Amino acid sequence: MTKILVLGECTDGTLTDATRELITAASSLGGAVTLGIVAGSTGDVQVSVTGVDTLAATVIPSGSLDAESRCQACDALIAAIRPDVILMSFTITTASFAAAIAEARNLAFASDIIGLSYDENGGLIARKTVYGGQVVAELAFPTDEPKLLLTRQGVWEPAPDGGQPSRSIDIDVSIDSYIEPRVRHVEFIEPESAGDLKNAEVIFSIGRGIGGRDNIEEFATLAETAGAALGASRPVIDAGWLPTGHQVGQTGTSVKPRVYVAFGISGAQQHLAGITGAKTIVAVNSDAAAPIFGVADYGAVEDIFEVARELKVLLSTSGSVR
Repeated sequence: MTKILVLGECTDGTLTDATRELITAASSLGGAVTLGIVAGSTGDVQVSVTGVDTLAATVIPSGSLDAESRCQACDALIAAIRPDVILMSFTITTASFAAAIAEARNLAFASDIIGLSYDENGGLIARKTVYGGQVVAELAFPTDEPKLLLTRQGVWEPAPDGGQPSRSIDIDVSIDSYIEPRVRHVEFIEPESAGDLKNAEVIFSIGRGIGGRDNIEEFATLAETAGAALGASRPVIDAGWLPTGHQVGQTGTSVKPRVYVAFGISGAQQHLAGITGAKTIVAVNSDAAAPIFGVADYGAVEDIFEVARELKVLLSTSGSVR
């Protein structure tokens, strides 16, 4: 049976959504799943989630939760469990040390994975987007060496509460004394809310076509009236018109709402890569050649402000989007 190690995280004693997504991805492979947690204290390790057979925890000083310390702790978990497949979320933190672990342990390595399966011979296949999201590549691994894969957040559904690991083990790790932490954990501060883009049923997103910061309020109010979260394309974020928490796309948040409405978004590949999970995509743009129309289920080549005003009138009588 394939042994799968999920290297996850707890925040304030609760498994992160990204970790729950990893558990779902691991469960889809049909092996024995071990959840490895690196925490600052034993009180931080509390697990109630389906899909985990074994909990393996290692505790390091809470002031040492920097990349170097996490690298050593994760390496200790890998050495103790000896898995066939290791899954981690693709984040700034993991990207800073995961490849180093793979190199040191001679592991196969791939990042930004959006799909996992087996071929007809039982070999693992990992999928990722390449060429700016225009192509989905299938990666095969010709050797039997363990694989370390970093998965994109927002692709898999988070594993639900309810289960308990059948066994728990503690892994000792000694952080090298000569490594002086360059990052000290003080507290976790929730970023400015963007309406929980990951779990939103309806998202209204705005792009460079809105023209400027002064026009954001109109669409923010429209989204609120419709009961929708407000998203944005990268140019809006780069211009400083909205905080980064609103960014939708490959370099922002990958979303999977029931309805995704794009106002004035041309459809750069990195943005389209983040909305592949949307059930229905509606595009409004004055440019008939905008790439987003190529993926939209419904489209309107119209002035986005006129459409917004008409939609506002409709919502005033019908309420939120259903």
